[in-house]
Amino acid sequence: MDSGGGSRLQEAENYFTQGQKICYGDSTHPCYMIAYFQDLSRRVGFQEARQGCEMEGGVLLSLESEAEQKLIESMLQNLTKSGPGISDGDFWIGLWRSGEGQTTSSACPDLYKWTDGSNSIFRNWYTDEPSCGSEACVVMYHQPTANPGLGGPYLYQWNDDRCNMKHNFICKYKPDDILEKELGDKVDSHYEVQATVPTGKPHDSSKTEGHFPVVVTETGGLIPNLIYVVIPTIPLLLLILVAFGTCCFQMLNRSKGRTKTSPDQSTLWISKYPRKESSMELL
Repeated sequence: MDSGGGSRLQEAENYFTQGQKICYGDSTHPCYMIAYFQDLSRRVGFQEARQGCEMEGGVLLSLESEAEQKLIESMLQNLTKSGPGISDGDFWIGLWRSGEGQTTSSACPDLYKWTDGSNSIFRNWYTDEPSCGSEACVVMYHQPTANPGLGGPYLYQWNDDRCNMKHNFICKYKPDDILEKELGDKVDSHYEVQATVPTGKPHDSSKTEGHFPVVVTETGGLIPNLIYVVIPTIPLLLLILVAFGTCCFQMLNRSKGRTKTSPDQSTLWISKYPRKESSMELL
């Protein structure tokens, strides 16, 4: 990888240290993270995007169904609305084929595979795509300002592109991977949370989205948070208990001392008030 590619990968990694996963539904559904860069110089190639997702315990986005496709579309719509303005920029997804030099053929579309090993046969190609040839990696169109083509606006359909082109990307985190990454992030000293999309509902709740109920959550759970709050306070609690016990012991000793009468005090009346019989004997 060249130095420029390395710096872009580092920028992608820095983005993730401040990013937030967006989760929908219960723990059986995956979470997502959108890496969206308005600065064109910060966008990355396909392999850099793939490595960026894998460094965070995820994979480049695979799409299992039309319902999941619509879910991602709603996330991108929200992202566009929440930003400083409409900006074109396609997104790498995890679909590709090996052998960039292959020529166009009728069998070419069947050569595309998901990088995470998914067997999903769902496809959402733009009209006349894939064009194959030297284009072996797949993006999801996001060009809201472009004039429509034969297949309509260049929005959310798929297109094959050269793998060294620079784009945004989308990561996907399977339910099992989410818990592992949570535990790892909690001990990471530079773990921060900064939403990549609005923290409210990411799309219009009046629109149905298949079997995905719309619930946006942070990846941190209540129980892990309590554990990492309570454990550091244990030494302080022990110190307080020791100090309290020491004070109680000293107060108990002082109280016992006050209840005992000294020998001098018990015989003091003898010396102050001598008996009269002694004076009579002296006579």
